[in-house]
Amino acid sequence: MNSKFLQLFQIGLVILFLGAPLTRIRAQSSDGPLTRQDIVALVYQLPKYPERRDEIVEEIRTRGIGFPLNDGMRSLVASKSGNDAVLRRTLEEAERRRVNPAASARPPDAEANELLERTRVATLAAAEAMPDFLVKQLIKRSVAYGTTNNWLAQDNLTIAVGYRANAGEQYKLLAINGLPPGQEVKEGRDYSKYVGGASSSGVEYISALADVFKPESRTVFKLDDTDLVQGRRTLVYEYEIKKPFSQLTLAAGEASAGAGSRGRIWIDRENNRVLRFEQIATEIPGDFPITAASTVIDYDWVTIDEKKYLLPAQSEILLTTVNRNMTIQSRNVIRFRGYQKFGAELKVIDEIDEKDFPPDKPEKP
Repeated sequence: MNSKFLQLFQIGLVILFLGAPLTRIRAQSSDGPLTRQDIVALVYQLPKYPERRDEIVEEIRTRGIGFPLNDGMRSLVASKSGNDAVLRRTLEEAERRRVNPAASARPPDAEANELLERTRVATLAAAEAMPDFLVKQLIKRSVAYGTTNNWLAQDNLTIAVGYRANAGEQYKLLAINGLPPGQEVKEGRDYSKYVGGASSSGVEYISALADVFKPESRTVFKLDDTDLVQGRRTLVYEYEIKKPFSQLTLAAGEASAGAGSRGRIWIDRENNRVLRFEQIATEIPGDFPITAASTVIDYDWVTIDEKKYLLPAQSEILLTTVNRNMTIQSRNVIRFRGYQKFGAELKVIDEIDEKDFPPDKPEKP
């Protein structure tokens, strides 16, 4: 066998390996915990086959890992997956399960169903008892072209949001990249006309989560995994709502379209409350400009008028749109800061300024 033929043969093997289906790679490994080499082989597929992410996640959840997770492996997984949050969390939970199997064990189905039902009752009750409040949104927007996930910074927005149960939400644009906007900017139910690009409302995240638990949504739940969120032990449930029963609406300019949804919820095993909520749009009409949409919201306890409420602390919104045959991805990372009661002294949104909000707490490491 001459050297040139050997080189071609080796190249052919590499192509065959990279193009092999996931089930082929599974068969090459034992049924025990995944080894370091198994993980490397799996994540090396992702740059070319990103749609295999869910299969890899399921493989890690099913089999676990049999080696200590170090920073080198974390870095490799982040780089090959585009820093995919679900894959990173799954790997971290697999490490916790390896170190302490008892603490990360999935509970019996009966216990999981009872937790889900208690959370349903608590979430719907909380949605009906929301106070009138003000909050500041700090929004970092970025875009990517095609489906590359190569994000380019767009701008930073500061938005004041006022919520009243009898009037809904009102928004006031406070700053764009740290500079105050023009005099023409007024408060209203939509600030997108002043900034263009992808925009979102934050208070409706409360109602969106409540919709998942409403009987009329006919939501199907399935226990998926365990996880650690804000230092709290959680159970992770997958859910799905079919389009005819979904309240999710996507808006692109003057056009809007209903969609189904699926995703995950992370429930605190002790407090019966949702600490993280993932929503992915499904059944989007084929001719609609938005072709993909997802939201991940982290909730935290805040004090308003000396009472504790579980409200959004951070969110990430991803949109994929097609405009004149050009595909554009948009990402909005939103932090919610300075919750306070919407009282008589601040009932006019137009009077809100940065000084009306307490300083941000230092970011947790």
